[in-house]
Amino acid sequence: MSIGAGSVCLECFLRKNVATARALGDDERLTLYTKELMGLLSQLPADKSTTLLVPRVSEMLTRYYGIGNDRFAAEKKASNAFALERFPQADALVAGAEDPVLAGIQMAILGNYLDFSALQGNVSFEKLDEMLRDALNMELDSQVVASLKKDLSGARKLLYVTDNAGEICFDRVLARQLQRAYPQLQITFCVKGAPTLNDATREDAAAVGVEFPVIDNGTCSPGTDLDQLGEEAEQAFREADVILSKGMANVETLFGCGLNVYYAFLVKCAHFEALFQKPHMTPMLVKEQKSGV
Repeated sequence: MSIGAGSVCLECFLRKNVATARALGDDERLTLYTKELMGLLSQLPADKSTTLLVPRVSEMLTRYYGIGNDRFAAEKKASNAFALERFPQADALVAGAEDPVLAGIQMAILGNYLDFSALQGNVSFEKLDEMLRDALNMELDSQVVASLKKDLSGARKLLYVTDNAGEICFDRVLARQLQRAYPQLQITFCVKGAPTLNDATREDAAAVGVEFPVIDNGTCSPGTDLDQLGEEAEQAFREADVILSKGMANVETLFGCGLNVYYAFLVKCAHFEALFQKPHMTPMLVKEQKSGV
C-alpha cells in the first residue's frame, strides 16, 4: 500500500492552502503565492507526504501575508479547554467500562476529530460531544486490539506519538488506563518540536495535565519523519517496544517503517477513504506491516 502523495492528496493540499491565502490578500499576491506553492508540490518525491511541505508553506504565509507559524493558536486553546472540561467524565466512563483498555482506545480515537486542518471549517465541539456519548459502541478490528494488548503485556517501553491539541487530553485518558492495566509499562508522550497546524506541543501537553514524561520530535512538520527526528526522539523510537501513533499524518510518514507501530485515527479525507476502503470518519486501529495492510 502506497501512502505517498497521489493526485487526490496533491489536489487537496493545493486547494486548502490556496483557500487559506485567498481570504488574506489581493489576487496579484495570491497568484505569486500559488505559483510558488505549485513549484513546491512539483518537487515533492512520489513516495513522500505533503505533510513534509507544511513548514515551507508556513514560511510562505509569513512572507506573503505576515502570518505566524502558530496560526491555529486560538483553535488549539479552545480544543484544550473543551477536552480538559470533559476529562473527568471521560476518564470515569473509561475506568468503569467492562474493558477499560478498549474503552480508552475508543475514546482516544474519537479525540482525533479535533483536527482543524484536515476538517477545515467543519470541526464542531457539539458534534464531538455527541460522538463521545457513543464512544464505547465504536467498532474496531478485534484482532488488532488483541495484538496490541498482547504486545503491551510484554512491553517495557511505550512511545505514544500524539497528533492534535485537545486530542492529547483524550490520549491522556487512554494512557492512564494502559498504566493501570500494564503497571510495568513506561509511557512517554511524543509531541511536535514547534507549532505546526493545530498539532500538540509541550505547551499543549502541560495545558491538559499530561502526567507522563513528554518529549518532542525536534521538528515542526505534521506527522513523523524518522530522518528528521531530534536526538531524544530518535532514541525513544529506537528503544520503544510498542509505538502508539495517532492521526493520519503519522500514518503517511511512518507507515512501512518496520517498527512495532499501531496507528489509531479517524478517516478524514478522500485519500484515506481510498487507501483503506472505508467511509469518511471511520475509526481505525491498524498494525504496522512490512508489506501492505
